[in-house]
Amino acid sequence: ETEEYGISSRVFRARRPLHPQRFWDLITGPAFKGVIRSKGFLWLATRPDWAGVWSSAGAVSSLQPGGSWLASAPEEDWPEELDPDEIDAIWEEPWGDRRQELVVIGARLADDLLDRLEACCLTDDEMDAGPETWLALSDPFPAWRIAVDHDAEPTGEDAAM
Repeated sequence: ETEEYGISSRVFRARRPLHPQRFWDLITGPAFKGVIRSKGFLWLATRPDWAGVWSSAGAVSSLQPGGSWLASAPEEDWPEELDPDEIDAIWEEPWGDRRQELVVIGARLADDLLDRLEACCLTDDEMDAGPETWLALSDPFPAWRIAVDHDAEPTGEDAAM
């Protein structure tokens, strides 16, 4: 039935951060036309310590903070119930568990949608510029309100608060 109506899905996975402006331009442009539903978690270059939880249904979309990446916290602060084998399965140096995992379902999706998503990731030159430079990239997404443990040492975005 799904083939009859042109419904298909794509899974995008990457180990580089997304350039927020390029991702914004993609999801608000014609390439995302036909997307019925998408969801997953994202690593935005401008928000290095926090996993973004992405969800869209029709014309409604949301990108919210989904908690900190394990790689952004000292190991002694990780939840005790974490399975070491599961961590090993998702861990990749030098960025740890930071990654993109996005499922897109739609009608007559663009054949090159995965390539377009890949093009939203930082280029080699942008990666080489380093995380401090990434913080200055254009980011059109609304700011995240994140509760901060004031007893902890500030890092990344928290240091700017």
